Amino acid sequence: MPPVANKPLRTESDASHRIVRTTTVELVTTAIRQRILSGDLAPGEVLRQEALADELGVSRVPIREAITRLTGEGLLTKVPHKGAYVAELSIEEVRETFEIRIRLEPWLFSQAIPHITDAEIAKAERLVNEMDHADSGVWGQLNWRLHETLYLPARRDITLQMLRVLHDRSDRYFRFQVVQVPIREQSHEEHMNLIGACKKRDAKLGARLLEQHVKTAGEQIMSVVEAIMAR
Repeated sequence: MPPVANKPLRTESDASHRIVRTTTVELVTTAIRQRILSGDLAPGEVLRQEALADELGVSRVPIREAITRLTGEGLLTKVPHKGAYVAELSIEEVRETFEIRIRLEPWLFSQAIPHITDAEIAKAERLVNEMDHADSGVWGQLNWRLHETLYLPARRDITLQMLRVLHDRSDRYFRFQVVQVPIREQSHEEHMNLIGACKKRDAKLGARLLEQHVKTAGEQIMSVVEAIMAR
């Protein structure tokens, strides 16, 4: 992987320096997050800060800040005097995550549908097409981009931010789910039905379809994770 950042940029003021530093932290956070979600960093694996800093071409400061952020997202677990580890797989985590999603997302979608534009609907259709050809490592990212596209017209930024964290927590489980062709085909059909509700501007239909979609995804993922943990 190419370095996340080269030598620190020199700026005219402290304010500018803070902007550069924040960007570096975000890039490092994204890089580590993707390694967790792709499975490159396995559940229970310790994060070696010095090695990551050398590989990503940054100091240990943004690494530490990225670890704090990813711990807040539930992707890492910090153990005093031992360091940070990739969070273990958890059936209870999956269950709770989807219980929250099933309460928030149908409402948010119903708020978005009356305001969604034809351009946003077209973008959603393109994302579904990309998902049909995506491997398991990026499918979850595209899935979030699709849902985000459908929810953005509601202009509920706090709710959307909460859901982004929940989707990130679910993403590592999606890669186990989407390797199965029948599940991919079912997901395609359900996503297109959601888009169909948008075209009809039918908020009630959209909320009902999305509730079933989230419920089904949760059941599938729990089933797959239970099978993996039983090995």
